[in-house]
Amino acid sequence: MRKSGAVWLLTAVLLVSGCGNGGAQDDHAGEHAAEHEVDHHLQEHGSQHKLSNGDLQELTSSGEVLPSFLDGKSNDIRAVYSIAAQITDVLPYIPCYCGCGESAGHESNLNCFIKEVREDGSILWDDHGTRCGVCLDIAVESAKLKSEGKSLSEIREAVDAKYENGYAKPTPTPMPAS
Repeated sequence: MRKSGAVWLLTAVLLVSGCGNGGAQDDHAGEHAAEHEVDHHLQEHGSQHKLSNGDLQELTSSGEVLPSFLDGKSNDIRAVYSIAAQITDVLPYIPCYCGCGESAGHESNLNCFIKEVREDGSILWDDHGTRCGVCLDIAVESAKLKSEGKSLSEIREAVDAKYENGYAKPTPTPMPAS
Protein backbone atom coordinates (compact mmCIF):
# COMPACT_ATOMS: atom_id res chain seq x y z
CA MET A 1 0.00 0.00 0.00
CA ARG A 2 3.05 2.25 0.22
CA LYS A 3 2.97 2.81 -3.57
CA SER A 4 -0.71 3.74 -3.39
CA GLY A 5 -0.02 6.34 -0.70
CA ALA A 6 2.82 7.79 -2.73
CA VAL A 7 0.60 8.05 -5.80
CA TRP A 8 -2.10 9.89 -3.81
CA LEU A 9 0.48 12.22 -2.26
CA LEU A 10 1.96 12.95 -5.66
CA THR A 11 -1.51 13.55 -7.09
CA ALA A 12 -2.30 16.03 -4.32
CA VAL A 13 0.96 17.90 -4.89
CA LEU A 14 0.38 18.04 -8.63
CA LEU A 15 -3.15 19.35 -8.32
CA VAL A 16 -1.84 22.65 -7.03
CA SER A 17 0.46 23.15 -9.99
CA GLY A 18 -0.17 23.37 -13.71
CA CYS A 19 1.16 24.53 -17.02
CA GLY A 20 -0.20 26.28 -20.04
CA ASN A 21 0.78 26.93 -23.55
CA GLY A 22 1.17 30.65 -22.90
CA GLY A 23 -0.36 31.27 -26.31
CA ALA A 24 2.69 29.74 -28.00
CA GLN A 25 1.98 28.19 -31.38
CA ASP A 26 4.50 26.09 -33.28
CA ASP A 27 4.51 25.42 -36.98
CA HIS A 28 3.70 21.69 -37.11
CA ALA A 29 5.26 21.22 -40.57
CA GLY A 30 8.53 22.66 -39.31
CA GLU A 31 8.17 20.57 -36.18
CA HIS A 32 8.05 17.32 -38.17
CA ALA A 33 11.19 18.32 -40.09
CA ALA A 34 12.85 19.15 -36.78
CA GLU A 35 11.92 15.67 -35.46
CA HIS A 36 13.92 14.07 -38.26
CA GLU A 37 16.83 16.36 -37.40
CA VAL A 38 16.56 15.35 -33.71
CA ASP A 39 16.61 11.65 -34.61
CA HIS A 40 19.69 12.12 -36.78
CA HIS A 41 21.44 14.16 -34.08
CA LEU A 42 20.67 11.63 -31.33
CA GLN A 43 21.79 8.68 -33.46
CA GLU A 44 25.10 10.36 -34.21
CA HIS A 45 25.79 12.07 -30.89
CA GLY A 46 23.57 10.46 -28.24
CA SER A 47 22.52 12.54 -25.24
CA GLN A 48 20.16 15.50 -25.47
CA HIS A 49 18.70 17.75 -28.12
CA LYS A 50 16.69 20.94 -27.56
CA LEU A 51 13.62 21.47 -29.74
CA SER A 52 12.48 24.83 -31.05
CA ASN A 53 9.67 24.89 -28.44
CA GLY A 54 12.27 24.61 -25.63
CA ASP A 55 11.69 20.93 -24.79
CA LEU A 56 14.69 18.69 -24.32
CA GLN A 57 14.69 15.20 -25.75
CA GLU A 58 17.07 12.43 -24.74
CA LEU A 59 17.53 8.87 -25.93
CA THR A 60 18.17 6.09 -23.38
CA SER A 61 18.54 2.35 -23.87
CA SER A 62 15.24 1.48 -22.10
CA GLY A 63 12.46 2.67 -19.82
CA GLU A 64 14.52 1.55 -16.86
CA VAL A 65 17.19 4.11 -17.71
CA LEU A 66 15.81 7.56 -16.95
CA PRO A 67 17.13 10.55 -18.90
CA SER A 68 19.82 12.73 -17.40
CA PHE A 69 17.58 15.82 -17.61
CA LEU A 70 15.82 14.35 -14.54
CA ASP A 71 19.03 14.40 -12.46
CA GLY A 72 18.19 17.63 -10.63
CA LYS A 73 14.45 17.00 -10.43
CA SER A 74 12.39 15.89 -7.43
CA ASN A 75 11.81 12.23 -6.67
CA ASP A 76 8.11 12.79 -7.44
CA ILE A 77 8.85 13.92 -11.00
CA ARG A 78 11.32 11.06 -11.49
CA ALA A 79 8.64 8.65 -10.25
CA VAL A 80 6.08 9.93 -12.75
CA TYR A 81 8.57 9.46 -15.59
CA SER A 82 9.10 5.87 -14.41
CA ILE A 83 5.33 5.40 -14.27
CA ALA A 84 4.95 6.76 -17.81
CA ALA A 85 7.49 4.19 -19.05
CA GLN A 86 5.47 1.44 -17.35
CA ILE A 87 2.13 2.43 -18.88
CA THR A 88 3.07 3.04 -22.51
CA ASP A 89 0.10 0.79 -23.35
CA VAL A 90 -2.28 3.31 -21.72
CA LEU A 91 -0.95 6.85 -22.24
CA PRO A 92 -1.16 6.90 -26.07
CA TYR A 93 -4.96 6.82 -25.60
CA ILE A 94 -5.08 9.51 -22.90
CA PRO A 95 -5.16 13.15 -23.99
CA CYS A 96 -3.28 15.90 -22.25
CA TYR A 97 -5.15 19.08 -21.35
CA CYS A 98 -2.29 21.51 -20.75
CA GLY A 99 -2.22 22.95 -24.27
CA CYS A 100 0.76 20.93 -25.46
CA GLY A 101 -1.16 19.62 -28.46
CA GLU A 102 -0.99 23.11 -29.92
CA SER A 103 2.21 24.43 -28.33
CA ALA A 104 4.39 21.31 -28.73
CA GLY A 105 2.58 19.12 -31.25
CA HIS A 106 1.89 16.37 -28.72
CA GLU A 107 -0.67 13.73 -29.67
CA SER A 108 -1.29 12.27 -26.19
CA ASN A 109 -0.19 12.45 -22.57
CA LEU A 110 2.56 9.95 -23.40
CA ASN A 111 4.33 12.62 -25.47
CA CYS A 112 4.71 14.83 -22.40
CA PHE A 113 7.22 12.25 -21.16
CA ILE A 114 8.10 9.95 -24.04
CA LYS A 115 8.32 10.96 -27.69
CA GLU A 116 8.88 7.41 -28.91
CA VAL A 117 9.41 3.85 -27.76
CA ARG A 118 11.59 2.24 -30.40
CA GLU A 119 11.55 -1.34 -31.62
CA ASP A 120 14.84 -2.06 -29.83
CA GLY A 121 13.29 -0.91 -26.53
CA SER A 122 15.16 2.39 -26.42
CA ILE A 123 13.15 5.45 -25.43
CA LEU A 124 13.26 8.99 -26.72
CA TRP A 125 12.24 10.99 -23.64
CA ASP A 126 10.81 14.52 -23.60
CA ASP A 127 11.25 16.90 -20.65
CA HIS A 128 7.93 18.74 -21.13
CA GLY A 129 6.39 16.89 -18.17
CA THR A 130 9.07 18.22 -15.82
CA ARG A 131 7.47 21.66 -16.04
CA CYS A 132 3.78 20.79 -16.13
CA GLY A 133 1.56 19.74 -13.26
CA VAL A 134 -1.36 18.96 -15.58
CA CYS A 135 0.75 16.46 -17.54
CA LEU A 136 2.06 14.85 -14.36
CA ASP A 137 -1.40 14.65 -12.79
CA ILE A 138 -2.96 13.00 -15.85
CA ALA A 139 -0.21 10.36 -15.98
CA VAL A 140 -0.56 9.59 -12.26
CA GLU A 141 -4.36 9.43 -12.49
CA SER A 142 -4.11 7.10 -15.49
CA ALA A 143 -1.70 4.78 -13.65
CA LYS A 144 -3.93 4.77 -10.58
CA LEU A 145 -7.00 3.85 -12.61
CA LYS A 146 -5.08 1.12 -14.45
CA SER A 147 -3.94 -0.32 -11.11
CA GLU A 148 -7.61 -0.41 -10.05
CA GLY A 149 -8.37 -2.61 -13.05
CA LYS A 150 -10.09 0.05 -15.16
CA SER A 151 -10.21 -0.49 -18.93
CA LEU A 152 -8.61 1.92 -21.40
CA SER A 153 -12.07 3.28 -22.24
CA GLU A 154 -12.89 3.83 -18.56
CA ILE A 155 -9.56 5.58 -17.96
CA ARG A 156 -10.10 7.81 -20.99
CA GLU A 157 -13.65 8.68 -19.92
CA ALA A 158 -12.49 9.57 -16.39
CA VAL A 159 -9.68 11.82 -17.64
CA ASP A 160 -11.90 13.51 -20.23
CA ALA A 161 -14.61 14.14 -17.63
CA LYS A 162 -12.15 15.57 -15.11
CA TYR A 163 -10.39 17.93 -17.53
CA GLU A 164 -13.07 18.87 -20.09
CA ASN A 165 -13.83 22.20 -18.37
CA GLY A 166 -11.33 24.81 -17.25
CA TYR A 167 -8.32 23.37 -19.06
CA ALA A 168 -6.75 23.84 -22.48
CA LYS A 169 -7.89 22.09 -25.63
CA PRO A 170 -6.97 18.38 -25.43
CA THR A 171 -4.36 16.76 -27.60
CA PRO A 172 -5.72 15.02 -30.74
CA THR A 173 -5.62 11.60 -29.08
CA PRO A 174 -7.24 8.54 -30.68
CA MET A 175 -9.95 6.74 -28.74
CA PRO A 176 -9.05 3.26 -27.47
CA ALA A 177 -10.75 0.32 -29.19
CA SER A 178 -13.83 -0.78 -27.28
